[in-house]
Amino acid sequence: MEWLILRKYMSLLGVGSARIDLILPKETYSPGENIKGYFKIVGGTIEQQIHRIDSDLILINQTNGTEKVIDFTTILTNKIINSTEENEFPFTFKLPIDVPVSSGDISYRFHTKLTFNKGVESSDQDIITIV
Repeated sequence: MEWLILRKYMSLLGVGSARIDLILPKETYSPGENIKGYFKIVGGTIEQQIHRIDSDLILINQTNGTEKVIDFTTILTNKIINSTEENEFPFTFKLPIDVPVSSGDISYRFHTKLTFNKGVESSDQDIITIV
């Protein structure tokens, strides 16, 4: 019984929480292209309730060191994920037609965040190239 309580409090601190991974079929895309993949969620040490999944496309300007959110997608849910259970949620994202192409100065990444009902988060980073 003490282990269950300890695991519960550790997951509230993010230790042993469910993990998220954005799975994309490739790394290179064109402006205006539809990106289709999925979010893979693997349960942690205890059952947790997922509150939302957010994924931001971030433009990184290497010249001035700034980051800018270009667009985002959000999935609201009340799904319960059991310990070590694996789930997949579909991901679709349309790149803006006017997005600058990647270069030595400009790069892109998806920052994906999984939020649980207690406010604990798990995150993932995926670099893409726009040509």
